[in-house]
Amino acid sequence: MTNGIEVIKEMKKRSLETKILVLTVHKADEYIRATLQAGADRYILKDCMNVELRMAIKNVLSGNYFISPGILGKVIEGYLLNRGRLKPSTPWDTLTSREKGILKLIAERYKNKEIADLLGISVKTVEIHRGSLLRKLGRPSIPFLTALAIEKGLISK
Repeated sequence: MTNGIEVIKEMKKRSLETKILVLTVHKADEYIRATLQAGADRYILKDCMNVELRMAIKNVLSGNYFISPGILGKVIEGYLLNRGRLKPSTPWDTLTSREKGILKLIAERYKNKEIADLLGISVKTVEIHRGSLLRKLGRPSIPFLTALAIEKGLISK
């Protein structure tokens, strides 16, 4: 399974000349940070106005960087406060994409062995991610994880 971050990295690996405009709904620091670190040159939110999208596209064509005004303050603040790293604002923002994937599977009632088989990783690795997940969220109950997965749109009710 390939995600957008992996695609960006692969595109940049093949050609540093390629300019990448990411159009996304994600406002969380983790996504912003991971996307920009992967090599995206522009980051724009899907709920932007047409004028903003046109401006982003013009920036792509002219080779300039562009970050959606809706998150620009967060990016600058995070950079200044954390010497180049965006500051996580909630425990959710500290989760890696792998941890979120495992959270989704836990909420769907998969067992560690099943998760390991689905993701092609060892049971021990699943246990490590699960422990990290629970530690970061501070709530070890399955009902809490399920409610969080529903709230964040990882699974439906």
